[in-house]
Amino acid sequence: MTADGLPVRVPAEGLPARVRIYEVGARDGLQNEKGTVPTEVKAEFVRRLAGAGLPAVEATSFVHPKWVPQLADAEQLFPMVSDLPVELPVLVPNERGLDRALALGARTVALFASATESFARANLNRTVAESLAMFEPVAARAKAEGLRVRAYVSMVFGDPWEGPVAVPQAVDVCRALLGMGADELSLGDTIGVATAGHVAAVLTALKEAGVATGAIGVHFHDTYGQALANTLVALQHGVTTVDASAGGLGGCPYAKSATGNLATEDLVWMLQGLGIETGVDLGRLTATSVWMAEQLGRPSPSRTVRALSHQEQ
Repeated sequence: MTADGLPVRVPAEGLPARVRIYEVGARDGLQNEKGTVPTEVKAEFVRRLAGAGLPAVEATSFVHPKWVPQLADAEQLFPMVSDLPVELPVLVPNERGLDRALALGARTVALFASATESFARANLNRTVAESLAMFEPVAARAKAEGLRVRAYVSMVFGDPWEGPVAVPQAVDVCRALLGMGADELSLGDTIGVATAGHVAAVLTALKEAGVATGAIGVHFHDTYGQALANTLVALQHGVTTVDASAGGLGGCPYAKSATGNLATEDLVWMLQGLGIETGVDLGRLTATSVWMAEQLGRPSPSRTVRALSHQEQ
């Protein structure tokens, strides 16, 4: 560690010079809270995350409030942060969700697909094929409106009902989403069971299927402590977009075995140590997560947040 409390930079060969961190704490993190966070607190959270230098901060979700009541205030929240000079993606589950997002001037939308039949049923009450058919007109309309479209692919590596997911199965869903116009994929390890070799196999299969590495992001959960190892493998395969959640907030309300996301601070610490640029101010980010943990009434699960905040005491 350096005198200013940051990791010593020791670059490694074969890694990207810069990584784009796609921050999901304000949406994926807060949607899993038992209680509802006040809209003003959410807006301040998004503002602080943007102020820490994160280039993309997923703001909210236009899912029906019955399904995700924690984010029922999307119409109130988005105008409170829409002036920020960062990408502010929003999740849209269907055409009605897209209508709501367009009405508020959203410029990036995210779809949420599944690589498995069981999770498609649990999350969307549809088969995988039916869910893809539902997303196709949403993606087409979004592209026609000039929006950027991101597609989450959940359960890429394992499913709580079906077990391990065959690599070709995940690849087929990814190709279908790109075929309907998605600009970017986010490969989701929704229950945190991925390991380094499995990540390498999926990324290799996608490359062999003609999927450009630049269109791939990764979204790892840290259930078994593998999120950073998996991220490093993704970087070695050329991936430059990594999803993370400030303070390690979040999970998945439809997969009870899903624990927290990869903590953004833990990711930034590793990337800084490798000499990889992110544009993120780790001190400001850590302070933001400490502040949010106070709002939620519990300590942050991020090891880096705990280590850095302990040093300042």
